Amino acid sequence: MSMHGLDDDPTPHGTLTLQTLSMPADTNPYGDIFGGWLMSQMDIAGAILAQDIARGRVITVAVSSMSFLRPVPVGATVSCYAEQIAVGRSSIRVVIEVWIKETLSREIAKVTEGEFVYVAIDDNGRTRAVPRT
Repeated sequence: MSMHGLDDDPTPHGTLTLQTLSMPADTNPYGDIFGGWLMSQMDIAGAILAQDIARGRVITVAVSSMSFLRPVPVGATVSCYAEQIAVGRSSIRVVIEVWIKETLSREIAKVTEGEFVYVAIDDNGRTRAVPRT
């Protein structure tokens, strides 16, 4: 399984792991939400799923792809959906989709998608195996 086509399905894939509101403090000079802010929300969402799978502490080690489809306006509800695509000995690959719902128009749209890789670590920061269920 890999990242989903950008326009091939109008519904989110994965589990809703994070939902927040885009705020004016997170904008660029043109009033759109910074891509970096959006990436940080995605990283948090992916880490929530990864730490559940790893049953403990994880760190982000890579973002292997990212696609921004449209700007995010202030006031939109931002929803991050995370889906596990692979689990290695210590690593977990997750695809994260971000969808927004605009406040006034109520329009729902996919705004970005990315693949993040997390690694399970122990209390000393050393790599550990992901438990098998």
